[in-house]
Amino acid sequence: MKTIQSEPINITENIFGKITFSPKKKKIRSQYIYCFKDGILPSISGYAGIISYQNREQLQIGNCIIKDRDSLHEGDVVLIEKNGSISKLYDSTSSHNAIFATEKCNHRCIMCPQPPIEKEENKTQFNLKLIQLLDRKITNIGITGGEPTLIGDDLFLLINKIKTNLPEASITILSNGVQFANKEYALKLALCNCKNLQIDIPIFSDISSIHNHIVGAKTFYKTVQGLYNLALFKQRIGIRIVIHKLTYKRLPQLSAFIYHNFPFVTQVAFMQMETTGMAKENLTSLWIDPYDYNKQLEEAVLYLSDRKMNPCIYNAQLCILPPSIRSFAQQTISDWKDIYLPECTDCTLKAKCGGFFESNKEHHSQHIKSIRENTNPKI
Repeated sequence: MKTIQSEPINITENIFGKITFSPKKKKIRSQYIYCFKDGILPSISGYAGIISYQNREQLQIGNCIIKDRDSLHEGDVVLIEKNGSISKLYDSTSSHNAIFATEKCNHRCIMCPQPPIEKEENKTQFNLKLIQLLDRKITNIGITGGEPTLIGDDLFLLINKIKTNLPEASITILSNGVQFANKEYALKLALCNCKNLQIDIPIFSDISSIHNHIVGAKTFYKTVQGLYNLALFKQRIGIRIVIHKLTYKRLPQLSAFIYHNFPFVTQVAFMQMETTGMAKENLTSLWIDPYDYNKQLEEAVLYLSDRKMNPCIYNAQLCILPPSIRSFAQQTISDWKDIYLPECTDCTLKAKCGGFFESNKEHHSQHIKSIRENTNPKI
């Protein structure tokens, strides 16, 4: 989530609410944080908090001051902490929003961009309130972590709340699939009867010992059983594969393994690695220039495509992909951490390209270049 720093004024406890730039009726003000830019400050009684864009000397009353006028939008949902840190929990202008169910995880993946924590307060009641504040017309929302299934049956509370409050939203759950090895738990998910839900689960190798080494747990066959249980209850499933030095060589074999063992999956995503968190700590043993695994990636993607397995490529730059698989690349990096390099400025494919994780500014392919395609070719 994006974090904005502000100057706190008399904040004694965390403030949570929905951003608005227009005055609200008193009976609903407690849900809103009023953003005041210029002019005379209207009646502010009843709001969860006030954000001002003015200097402290001009501000007579309020909770915090921020300088960046473009960092907040009508409908954003934020958490303001006592130190003035503003966490954007929902960005009304973004198509990449997610509910963080927990920061705990039962895996220790060596390339995890967000290392798990061992102890935390239960986030479920907070997340139920968050869902209630979101725009009812949003079309997609993620549930992520950590490992979302570690909150147990509370996961189904979140799903049902989204179904009720966000009827047009498709839901993507990012899970390692281990908990779904319990058939009763997989059945509880199915009983939510959420037709717009997909569970995305990683498989990093067709060899169990390699997968287990990457995730830091001996859970390969539990994940496999979880996939079968979800398929048994007719749930929509995607498979995700993060590519790095330990996974790239067997991408073709892994694709064949997926085709022969999980023909029911709706999507197989090959993902370029984000070099932050655990990935940054283990960079020496993980990093490979994405250009250098093009042969294996191309073979794997085309193999699955020929068999109608709906492969796609996440987080990749079009200029380094072979032309034969560029059409499989999708723009998937969250808006707030998506960047482009100076080399991208004049590229005619920039608007279609996934760009880079901000954390990959120092660690990216050495083959980045602008593509100058003739957009008006002569017939």
